[in-house]
Amino acid sequence: MPQRLTRQEFVAWAETQPRRYERIDGEPVAMPRQPAAHVRIKSRIWAALDRVIQRAGLDSEALADGMTVEIDADTDYEPDALVNCGPNVPPEATVASNPVIVVEVLSPSTQSIDSNAKLADYFRVPSIQHYLILQTRKREVIHYTRSGTEIIARVLHLGTIALHPPGIEFDLTEVYGPDTANPLTDSPLPPHSGQPSTGGTRP
Repeated sequence: MPQRLTRQEFVAWAETQPRRYERIDGEPVAMPRQPAAHVRIKSRIWAALDRVIQRAGLDSEALADGMTVEIDADTDYEPDALVNCGPNVPPEATVASNPVIVVEVLSPSTQSIDSNAKLADYFRVPSIQHYLILQTRKREVIHYTRSGTEIIARVLHLGTIALHPPGIEFDLTEVYGPDTANPLTDSPLPPHSGQPSTGGTRP
């Protein structure tokens, strides 16, 4: 197998593999196996997004992991969840046509790429307005949002996450459950200016 694959070559190759892969700079990168804590948070954030979208009656849909976000000709990611706006993605499609929100749940092996390379790359997609990074070992969500030419970050431990657009809000208790012992609400971070880095396991 060549180390660098076109998108068409990668899709054909990935369909024959027992594990899931992303494509970074043309090279397949194995996605790590997910422990129960990761799957639990991933399932809850998808359910929270789906619930508020349905309640608001928006022309959007929350999609669980498995959908691809195409960054450029050489890079394709599969976030843990996303919100696609506009017409529903066709049943046979594997690519999100208009992703507005992308979500990654941190794992030890993916923390570097999720917090650096993916942060920079996701916001290269013009439709993406929000990037949520969720911790599993503690109650923490880092919410990156597009604001003009800047990417603004906020760290949340309690309270409501507002995602405008598309115009939805949900409480962190829907993901993490109640936590009256934690007095923190949220705090701002400076605009992102780091350089992308790579991570993961290449075959």
